[in-house]
Amino acid sequence: MSDSTELIFQTDAYARECAAVVLAVDADARGVVLCRTVVYPRGGGQPSDTGTLTIAGTGEELLVVSAVKTADGVAHVIGPQHPLPRVGDKVQVRIDWDHRYRLMRTHSALHVLCGVVFRDFGALVTGGNMEIDKARMDFELEDLSPDRVSAIEAAANAEIAAGREIRVRILPRDEAFQIPDLIRTKINLLPEGIVDVRTVEIVGLDLQADGGTHVANTREIGGLRVIGTRSKGRINKRLEIELVDQ
Repeated sequence: MSDSTELIFQTDAYARECAAVVLAVDADARGVVLCRTVVYPRGGGQPSDTGTLTIAGTGEELLVVSAVKTADGVAHVIGPQHPLPRVGDKVQVRIDWDHRYRLMRTHSALHVLCGVVFRDFGALVTGGNMEIDKARMDFELEDLSPDRVSAIEAAANAEIAAGREIRVRILPRDEAFQIPDLIRTKINLLPEGIVDVRTVEIVGLDLQADGGTHVANTREIGGLRVIGTRSKGRINKRLEIELVDQ
């Protein structure tokens, strides 16, 4: 992704709005690139944020229905019922906070799950995806018996209840790759040319490269429940989870 859009969400997932200037407009795709944004574009299995752009001066509010990464930065996709802003317009960007926060909780729950399975079984992640309050993660596991599933769920909830701090850092690539087991996926998805690596650490449990948004403490997750399992192959098993309030 280009540096043309400052990605506020990378260092402050709790920022709900910011002022920005329109840098580019793609009329065909209805995409609006801004100099900075709090809106997370879909990627890494995490859906994009939704929200609004409010035009300075007129007060006109445009719905942001999704956001995507482009060669120019982050394109905010504007709903078809609204006229597009112009290059140079000043706007106020706001996210749908309830939508974002629920995704933050879900993403952090997946990292707890990943941390527990890696710690207890040494299993790498082979795939995953999330939606609001629900998610799935595939692991390089041969056995996913009911007893093992119960043990994983109990261990994950114990880690959530422990109130572990979740820290985000952006490190030079060479420094980041000195961290053992930084990549928890079976295939390294980090582009070769990336200069800085964003890491997410659940203190005392998990540390890995990741680009998504997270809560600051595991207690904010609430809890998780395993609602399904699937065999995706002899050594590839899926866990499906949902969030629960504790």
